[in-house]
Amino acid sequence: MALWRDDFHDTTLAGEGIRLRHPGPDDYEAWAKLRGASRNHTQGWEPAWADDELTRTAYKRRLRRYQQDLETGQGYPFFIFRASDNVLVGACNLNNVRRGVLQAADIGYWIGLPYVRRGHARAAVRRVVTFAFGPLGLNRVEAATRPENEASRSLLLSVGFSPEGYARNYLKINGEWRDHLKFAIVRGDLLR
Repeated sequence: MALWRDDFHDTTLAGEGIRLRHPGPDDYEAWAKLRGASRNHTQGWEPAWADDELTRTAYKRRLRRYQQDLETGQGYPFFIFRASDNVLVGACNLNNVRRGVLQAADIGYWIGLPYVRRGHARAAVRRVVTFAFGPLGLNRVEAATRPENEASRSLLLSVGFSPEGYARNYLKINGEWRDHLKFAIVRGDLLR
């Protein structure tokens, strides 16, 4: 299954004022600065951070995990850059890629606090979903968001995701099990 391991290592996606590419070693400083400045904004929506989360060593571990995911075809990490000036604004990842009879993946995203509500996440999700249905040949992309995260719910609905239900204690967020709303989009859905 070399197609899934080798063909997408250098994937770049672009459009709607953004450019997405896989993270690299040279992105560490911009990533650490943006994540650090956005910690209070993102911690209510993400798993708890490790004590060394923003260190170069932890970033290198993250890159190794990303590389392994790319090599096995189980994940496709993307950093989101503003196209006008190449500034890092967030990330959008396809994770938990499942092949066989399911042909699906999970999508997750975050935008740094200085760049929220400017359309970057919506553009990134649209591009990554198109990549999932096109070159990757997936049939389904799933997402989950906390019920009180109105911005994320609105974003998913605007891209064409459909609500699929309520999942109790679905993900451990900031150290506590949290309920989530489940969403999905399938290849046959129209992207609005």
